[in-house]
Amino acid sequence: MTLNEIKVLVGSSEWSWRAVISSLLAPRGIDALVARGAQEAMDIIESNRLHVAIVDVDWQTGEGLSIVRVIRGYEPLLPCIMVSEGCERSALSRALELDVFSVLSKPVDMCILRQQMNRLFVKRYNSNVFSE
Repeated sequence: MTLNEIKVLVGSSEWSWRAVISSLLAPRGIDALVARGAQEAMDIIESNRLHVAIVDVDWQTGEGLSIVRVIRGYEPLLPCIMVSEGCERSALSRALELDVFSVLSKPVDMCILRQQMNRLFVKRYNSNVFSE
């Protein structure tokens, strides 16, 4: 697998988070497909072969959880990384129920996100495309 074959679903209603993730992936030649809500996520899933989803879970609107639920309905094995402002017990419990790969607290340390992406790709795809 090469970097330019990788497609990442980025789910977030927050424009700044989408920009940060895109700035992490774009220099590597990775395609970031942005979904601002569950319907957009569904459209992206139906028309693309995805490798991972990074979803910013906004507990106020519940939109991030909706995106993860859509992913589980269409692509139950797609690895998901959840990002949350408040990683409290209820958030972690929901993450376990939805079988996410990992949960990161905001503000996200980009080095940790890259490490999680590397860990995910090694385990899931036997690929070290995210190793430095």
